[in-house]
Amino acid sequence: MKTAASLAVAIGATTTIATALAPRQATLPKVTVKGNAFFAGDERFYIRGVDYQPGGSSDAADPLSDTTVCKRDIAEFKKLNINTVRVYTIDNSKNHDECMKELAAAGIYLALDINTPKYSIRRDKPDQSYNSVYLQNVFATIDIFQKYDNTLLFYSGNELINDVPTSDTAPFVKAVTRDIKRYIGERGYRKIPVGYSAADIGMLCLALYQLDLGSPTLDDNRIEAAQYFNCGTDDERSDFFAFNDYSWCDPSTFETSTWQEKVEAFSDYSIPIFLSEFGCVESTRKFGEISTLYSSKMTPVYSGGLVYEYTEEGDKDQQKYGLVQAKGKSSVTEKPDFNTLKTALAAAKPPTGDGGYKEDGSPSECPSRSKTWLVDNDGLPAMPPKAAKFFENGAGKGVGLEGTGSQEVGAESTGIAKPGSGAVTGTRSPGASSTGDSDSESGAGAFKAPGMFSASLVCGLVAVVGSFLGGAVLL
Repeated sequence: MKTAASLAVAIGATTTIATALAPRQATLPKVTVKGNAFFAGDERFYIRGVDYQPGGSSDAADPLSDTTVCKRDIAEFKKLNINTVRVYTIDNSKNHDECMKELAAAGIYLALDINTPKYSIRRDKPDQSYNSVYLQNVFATIDIFQKYDNTLLFYSGNELINDVPTSDTAPFVKAVTRDIKRYIGERGYRKIPVGYSAADIGMLCLALYQLDLGSPTLDDNRIEAAQYFNCGTDDERSDFFAFNDYSWCDPSTFETSTWQEKVEAFSDYSIPIFLSEFGCVESTRKFGEISTLYSSKMTPVYSGGLVYEYTEEGDKDQQKYGLVQAKGKSSVTEKPDFNTLKTALAAAKPPTGDGGYKEDGSPSECPSRSKTWLVDNDGLPAMPPKAAKFFENGAGKGVGLEGTGSQEVGAESTGIAKPGSGAVTGTRSPGASSTGDSDSESGAGAFKAPGMFSASLVCGLVAVVGSFLGGAVLL
């Protein structure tokens, strides 16, 4: 829900559960991608966590640079026995060593959004907001967090595609994924997974598009997005695909919630899938979905998820999602949902062994343009030429949350990139030199977003309402 412009290490049988309940260690195993799953060493890793952004999107602040706040909240995370938190906004001009150390000591990994409100891709101006100023700030964030073993993954984008018309931002998000992966490789950093977090669009949009466009289904666009981010050359493919899902509203079941249909739809997907947000509040939350999410019904395809959200934020409707109510920086009050989630997580024991993951899968076929997917071809915008120097020299200091922003700098991409342009040209120690270029097709003009498809006004309002529920939506 929050947008910027926008585990217990769970595995085989008794080993998994013992790990989840054992005393925490200051040093955590690095998590890698194998097939369609995450692994911590040789053990399957399931994301069991919460979305964490005290202050919400209306008051963008960095909880991992404030040791008083993070220590207060880590004490609560320990009670839940979670292994992952997602943070939507950080200040890359500040120090995060102490809070990251405290998270590691508690056995907790970080899933980090690399965008901030002023430095991000805009839905209405994707070509103008994709530029070297933006990438410098993104790369500066990578420089900071790559050094922590408990950095689990980076989100290159969040909810930018939130209806049919905004599907034409996909090439820019995918280009950012490609650029981050190349920067990580060129700088000699460990291979931290990079991917996208997709929106849960909403049934009203579905009804409108059924009237206007024929008979698309709600998941048509989501599935096409998943295919798109997992197609093409290795350098541009995502390492994972996450999506927000509020379709399980208690009381519900695997079948009636549509979760069964989604598992079947993604059964052949070759990279990890997990829920970047879940926890419907249309009724009293019992978190009945927890037992199913970590059962053999889903673990062959899904790798867990993150409950939305830790702190109570926003207006009356938004506050329903909060597990705790913060009181200044020193204390929190646990709401009823906190203990309900605690009980549900404690009872959810992942299946034995590797959970039935798919070791060898094939990349997806790139989706064709359709009534629900407005991307004309598989080409991506070439990386802005001015950003090539960062591969050799590093990104430098981040501008933090007070910078002037990058969204109005203007378009810098010189055309369509050649397939494979994001391949790493040399692997070396962090901080060493390398070379790089944008590798655009010769003679190509500046990359332009495909023509916008006129959206229903009401569906647009759904997106606006979603912004109040989950943070600033970039329009």
